[in-house]
Amino acid sequence: MAGGGNAIRGSRVGAGPMGEAERGEAAPRQAVTYFCSHEHRSVVTFSVEAQVPESWDCPKCGLPASMDAENPPPAPRIEPYKTHLAYVKERRSDAEAQDILDEAIQLLRSRRKSGEIIF
Repeated sequence: MAGGGNAIRGSRVGAGPMGEAERGEAAPRQAVTYFCSHEHRSVVTFSVEAQVPESWDCPKCGLPASMDAENPPPAPRIEPYKTHLAYVKERRSDAEAQDILDEAIQLLRSRRKSGEIIF
């Protein structure tokens, strides 16, 4: 069949517009406004039966937002990335690290002398 027909693509026969009559009545809702420290204002709709959260992540910047426009929550403090070595240094002193290194070198040298390790 050639493509110039009058068919409505993507719908079934008898399909009408989706409206309130087919879906039923909407549940009663409430709009809650949240404010973040970047002065963004976000309106979130909840059911009147729902427990409204104290804070909400701002959809514009991702910072936490609260319902208090005068005192929005501060941005969370981001801890810098720690390397594995930084974590090890927190657990061991330099003297302990030197003792472990000396022990490892001594073991390696004894294994080389016995022919166990060739390099």
